[in-house]
Amino acid sequence: MKTTIDARAVLLDMDGTLVDSTEVVERLWLEWAEPHGLDRDFVLKTVHGRQGWQSMAILLPERDHAINREENQRMLARESAETDGVVAIPGAAELLRSLQDMPHAIVTSADVALMTARMGAAQLPLTELAITAERVSRSKPDPEGFLLAASALGIDPADCVVFEDSGAGIRAGTDAGMTVIGVGPHAPSFTPAHHVDDLTQIAIEPSDEGFEIRIS
Repeated sequence: MKTTIDARAVLLDMDGTLVDSTEVVERLWLEWAEPHGLDRDFVLKTVHGRQGWQSMAILLPERDHAINREENQRMLARESAETDGVVAIPGAAELLRSLQDMPHAIVTSADVALMTARMGAAQLPLTELAITAERVSRSKPDPEGFLLAASALGIDPADCVVFEDSGAGIRAGTDAGMTVIGVGPHAPSFTPAHHVDDLTQIAIEPSDEGFEIRIS
């Protein structure tokens, strides 16, 4: 069954939505977690979709936050350098091409260096507007990043459609008052408004009021 959504802007998460970086993300985080004796499943449930310092604060709640900030910078540097296995989500390149003349942005918990490295490794073009870790004071699941992107584009949040894969991201988009399309096998458990297995199920068509997002 096909679904059509009216939109005036699209806001795209990066990891898990445009690029598949799961292998390197999980390997690096499990390496970080091992000396702390943390449960593997708890770590993997926590780290997706959030900025690293916030994940560390959840995983080690008694630790000095300054240490989290310092270690997060080292983690970001490793993630930016280690991009083997990072590939585009099927349909990502085509979706970005179809949005070239439409208001859109990346909203990611990565910093600029990591976003640039992973989009490059996946051979995907960077968007003109990107809301990265440097531009927000609060990480997903806080809606700040999505609301900032909508404001920068001059689009009402209610007219924005978010593409997200993680629980933190889906909650952030929902709390921003936006329509959320969950991407990938884990997204349905976080109750997005709509779901696709990958981005090959998405088509963009211009309309009088903006454009239509067609889900097949």
